[in-house]
Amino acid sequence: MPQIAEAPPVGLVPEHWDAVVRDVVQPLAAEVDRTGSFPRIGVRALAEAGVLGLLGSPAHGGAGGDLRQAAAVVGRLAGVCGSTAMVVLMHYAAVTVIDAHGDDEIRRAIGAGRHLSTLAFSEHGSRSHFWAPVGTAVPDGADTARLDARKSWVTSAGEADSYVWSSRPLDADAGGMSLWLLPAGSPGLDVRGDYDGFGLRGNASSPVTADGVRVPRRAALGPDGEGLAIALGLVLPCFLTLSAAFSLGVADTLLELTAHHLRETRLEHLGESLAHQPVARREYAALRLRADAARALLDDALAAVETGRSDATLRVLQVKALAAETAAESADGAMRLCGGSAFRRELGVERRFRDALAARVMAPTTEALYDFCGRAGLGLPLFEEAK
Repeated sequence: MPQIAEAPPVGLVPEHWDAVVRDVVQPLAAEVDRTGSFPRIGVRALAEAGVLGLLGSPAHGGAGGDLRQAAAVVGRLAGVCGSTAMVVLMHYAAVTVIDAHGDDEIRRAIGAGRHLSTLAFSEHGSRSHFWAPVGTAVPDGADTARLDARKSWVTSAGEADSYVWSSRPLDADAGGMSLWLLPAGSPGLDVRGDYDGFGLRGNASSPVTADGVRVPRRAALGPDGEGLAIALGLVLPCFLTLSAAFSLGVADTLLELTAHHLRETRLEHLGESLAHQPVARREYAALRLRADAARALLDDALAAVETGRSDATLRVLQVKALAAETAAESADGAMRLCGGSAFRRELGVERRFRDALAARVMAPTTEALYDFCGRAGLGLPLFEEAK
């Protein structure tokens, strides 16, 4: 990506990045969805506004922003273009590891908005069980490792500059997993086909295969075998809260579109708008209440992370599950309340309906999160030892 000026020293100026969302990302959103094309123009403009460097440390030119600011960015983007929002979300999740364990050159590139990264966790062999990689890392000389894996869903596949890659540990007898920073274009790294999805059609979420990819051992992000602890401590709180922000950004837009439709669509024979129908009002109110409740939980989850509260893990697990289901319910409700008009692309409900369903099946899925929440609430370990 092109060299850009450094981001502001702390956080971002909302007016700057919001103008990019309004003037660049939003006008292209329908075309990105229609064609399934990666939103390169929007991502580049966001990079120039400092968005990609938001979570980067100021010592390396980043904006030094926090998770709450990242949630605001992702939520705003999600309501406009789900594909662009998911690209930025996955980049932020990857940056949490890179900024803690990556080398200075990459950290400076991220801070300057010249480097787009993403997560490569889910695999064909273990599906959405990201904590149990099947892909391997084996020693290949004193200073090199060989990576082999079949990753199933990688956002920004073929577009990102690097992948935060999970594998089994180099020590074959150790449990857990290891993390690596794998440069795009590494020999043996192959993106398998274009993404043609139901929703988030421009996020380039394709399979990526590593066949004998050799990386220096210094590419490891943290000690061998400690990748799961790093993922749980850094990636998961970021990914889960930003996923919730994504879902609620979509839900809010769906409810805004629904409210506009109810206010502006008239029943001429009655001389009143749909908003005057008691059933419509009750349905809308119930959807709005659920979305506002989920938003309140997101605010509490962010506060729990910020202050290191003892219930922080439980809250971030809960909020992704609740927000994902809330978005799906809002999408279904918007389709019903807007009737046949919702099936027309120009209203904007149909596209958000498809994007809203993604979080339910994105690892950790809602079902997995319910189990995790039950384990956390009952004092059980989140993960069982492999047998």
